[in-house]
Amino acid sequence: MGSISVSPIRRFQNYLSLIKFSHTVFALPFAFIGFTLAVVYFHSPFRWDLLVKMLLCMVFARSAAMSFNRYLDRQYDALNPRTARREIPAGIITAENALLFTIVNSVLFVVTTWFINSACFYLSFVALFVVLFYSYTKRFTALCHLVLGLGLSLSPIGAFIAVTGYFALLPVFFSLSVLTWVAGFDIIYALQDEEFDRSQKLHSIPAALGVRNALAVSTVLHICSFTFVSAAGIVGHFNWIYWIGTAFYGAMLTYQHLLVKPTDLSKVGIAFANTNGFASVVFAIFTIISLFF
Repeated sequence: MGSISVSPIRRFQNYLSLIKFSHTVFALPFAFIGFTLAVVYFHSPFRWDLLVKMLLCMVFARSAAMSFNRYLDRQYDALNPRTARREIPAGIITAENALLFTIVNSVLFVVTTWFINSACFYLSFVALFVVLFYSYTKRFTALCHLVLGLGLSLSPIGAFIAVTGYFALLPVFFSLSVLTWVAGFDIIYALQDEEFDRSQKLHSIPAALGVRNALAVSTVLHICSFTFVSAAGIVGHFNWIYWIGTAFYGAMLTYQHLLVKPTDLSKVGIAFANTNGFASVVFAIFTIISLFF
């Protein structure tokens, strides 16, 4: 069934599925942390229009990155039983339309940053390069998980710069926590394709090191992530409310590693989506509340 034969509502739903819009929950809460840090902790004026523009930038950049990833990986997705039903290999969305969707969202992202401030505009090209470049990395390096983490880690510092127009150390700690957190759970997600990646000469930590060692690397990265959010709490002199959120964050990171074992990967989906979604949302809520007290 071609995309031109479906209703506008169904077509919209197909594109939301293409970009896995529900997974926005991973980075968006940290963008709200960066925004609130700028307004409350650094005493910048609150502006509704900036909040809306920040949200639009998140949506446009992530939509461009995800659709480009699906476009670039369409041949591999068609060969992999786990991904063969994705929109492009299944014929629901054409490759050409996915690429056009990528271009449109990339342009909208850059244009939106122009209306924020000059720092965001000039840095938008760097951010766009990182999030699009990720899709190529699995073709030549097992460190692709870190590149994905780097792309999402731009959300808290990007939101902060959108409000202030300058860099600061505190939001960088949150960006580093996102980088190591995302890289760690992406390794867990990649466990599902260990054998397929090897057969297609694609690179990943599981394909390079095996399941057991890959889980060890993921554990180290998540320890680093917890360390960075703890460092942010110390440097920022945050109160007890923040530390409750930090404790929950650490508990969720630990829980996902209890769910996934080298001999049992049946709960990778729960560990990837549910656990990390709860971790980011709840941690962000406690962090933002703590900033007001």
